[in-house]
Amino acid sequence: MKLYYKSGACGLSPHIALAEAGLTYEIEAVDLVTKKTASGADYFQVNANGYIPALVLDNGEVLTEGPAIVQYIADQVPEKKLAPAAGTLARYRLQEWLNFISTELHKSHSPLFNPKAPDEWKAVMRDLIGRRYDVVAQKLGDKDYLMGEFSVADGYLFTVLGWGGFVGIDIAKWPTLVAYRARVAARPGVQQAMREEGLLK
Repeated sequence: MKLYYKSGACGLSPHIALAEAGLTYEIEAVDLVTKKTASGADYFQVNANGYIPALVLDNGEVLTEGPAIVQYIADQVPEKKLAPAAGTLARYRLQEWLNFISTELHKSHSPLFNPKAPDEWKAVMRDLIGRRYDVVAQKLGDKDYLMGEFSVADGYLFTVLGWGGFVGIDIAKWPTLVAYRARVAARPGVQQAMREEGLLK
């Protein structure tokens, strides 16, 4: 399998899933301005949407959209328990978290990275994200991970929490989330993915 990514962006989530799964994979960086891959290829030929991540499967098919990719990865190694079994209520709880992170947190950060977005709108989005983090911290409580045991949802939340320092959101206001992010960061699979993206030395 081959993952297309941009360092520190949302592709870090499936990258973490691949490392945690212990699967064999390749990675290739994408310049999201020129839409060229590190090897000079036209990224639109991989993903017509032009954004990351994209995972090219061993049979040549391409999966896009982070929540779908991480569930596919988890299902390749069910013994790793990165996702509950399909059809169980726990699996729907995982999907609940993945959708929440994707729509309420991930996409809410988009205006904060956009230099053309008005400051007033950015303030609204920071307030919204803060209220969402209140909910996450409450639901996390004293659990180590979102669902008790580590899952692909944790890799996704870890990735999004890492963007705060770039967009003016100080997660120190949520000590539960600070401790959680440190806990996830200490995992060998997470460290492997971050090293491969140049985020750790």
